[in-house]
Amino acid sequence: MNPHPEQRLMLVTGLSGAGKSTALNVLEDLGWEVVDNLPLALLDALIGAPVKPGDAGRPVAVGIDSRSRGFKPALLVRRIKELREAGGRDIQTLFLDCAGTELERRFSETRRRHPLAEDRPAADGIAREREMMEPLRRWAEHVIDTTNYSSNDLQQEMRQRFAEGGDTAPVLTVLSFGFARGLPRNADLVFDMRYLRNPHWDKALRPRTGLDDAVAAYVAADPAYEATVGQIEALLLALLPRYRAEGKSYVTIAFGCTGGRHRSVHVAERVAKTLRSAGHAPTVSHRNLDSSPQDGLEGSPPPTSRAANGRQE
Repeated sequence: MNPHPEQRLMLVTGLSGAGKSTALNVLEDLGWEVVDNLPLALLDALIGAPVKPGDAGRPVAVGIDSRSRGFKPALLVRRIKELREAGGRDIQTLFLDCAGTELERRFSETRRRHPLAEDRPAADGIAREREMMEPLRRWAEHVIDTTNYSSNDLQQEMRQRFAEGGDTAPVLTVLSFGFARGLPRNADLVFDMRYLRNPHWDKALRPRTGLDDAVAAYVAADPAYEATVGQIEALLLALLPRYRAEGKSYVTIAFGCTGGRHRSVHVAERVAKTLRSAGHAPTVSHRNLDSSPQDGLEGSPPPTSRAANGRQE
């Protein structure tokens, strides 16, 4: 009787250039523990290692191909069969296949040499590897032919097959920032809120932030506010399912104003609330919330603000 908790294990193999690295990356994003190019002599050690109580439910993916030390497909199939009969592990195999002409094209475009044809045409290595891998292909429970797949197509296929619930939502971040302090480098979508009236030029509101109710009311009173922010929310609600379907792991939505303390903060909070109501789970971050208000960053106030503050600039 196997003393270890049952754990899911998948061997990921196939033809060189068919997409094994992409498949392993997706599995890692889905929460699998991934080991690539494991020497076969260490496979038993990995499988036989005690499973910690907290890790019992975490599946393991092992990448093995013709480059792996000691690689002998027929012996590997026999060993998998023995392990299954011994019980205690749910062991499956994923084989990534691809037409020879497409593999030749991929090796030509990437200028990589086929691992089994260092000094010969790629076609020779592909043919040799296909013959070598045939026992594994016949044995595999999962076979994906990537001949007509882009990298993104393969990612979607992997998510549909192996993600719990069919797919996973991207990690969603809603960010506020100040243009005067630089654009955020990791933003996927950037919306400029500088068209809304600026609370900085109201002396009572200047020291406050977009988290304050009075600042929020001031920004929301702009005649353009409701229609434009509402359209941004509608756009995001239409885009996010598409990002999820494309397998995007992270989506950062950034809202900017001049200093990053008032308008962008309030709009980011409002949009995050709307997204939560629609079933999303955004994290909100305010990059410049603690920055000090500076007239030099904000520029000159509009004429109405000058009159209200009794200033001439």
